[in-house]
Amino acid sequence: MDKEHVKGAAGKAKGAVKDAAGKVMGDKSLQAEGKVGKAKGAAHQTAGGVKDAARQAGKP
Repeated sequence: MDKEHVKGAAGKAKGAVKDAAGKVMGDKSLQAEGKVGKAKGAAHQTAGGVKDAARQAGKP
């Protein structure tokens, strides 16, 4: 696990909070920010997975 996984998990959590807060308050802008944050977090986690796979492929 590298920093991309950590960034991804944090980004997804932060996005989920914003999404939920926006939904509760009826703030579409905040909700959209949350959805973008969740997507960015997922992208970071995917990048971390690719890096892990590359490291594993390089090992004998």
